[in-house]
Amino acid sequence: MSPTEPEETYLTVAEVAETLKLNQQTVRNWIDQGSLPALRVGRRVRIKRSDFERILQESYSAGTAAPSRRSSPSADDFWGGEPVGVAEPGPGAAGVGSGSAGSGAAGSGAAGPGEGGG
Repeated sequence: MSPTEPEETYLTVAEVAETLKLNQQTVRNWIDQGSLPALRVGRRVRIKRSDFERILQESYSAGTAAPSRRSSPSADDFWGGEPVGVAEPGPGAAGVGSGSAGSGAAGSGAAGPGEGGG
């Protein structure tokens, strides 16, 4: 490095996390994923200030149209947004919620055909 070049400064994980108001584990996850370049010295991790500032500039989107944020699938991805109808109860659900005192003529007190209502 020549005497005219400014010396590169480094940030700790804690300094990056504090600057962005994030948890330190989030910064470590970015490093592990390769989203944030870092230098490992033994068990210690350092981030070049220039790399950190470049990442901030690349991700800064003020004054520009926000990109489409489709990071997760929507309902349209699964069934095209068309209604699929009402779920029918299965054969084992016949006795659930439909006892003799429930709905229908048998439990309503009205006499049906052959029940001697009169």
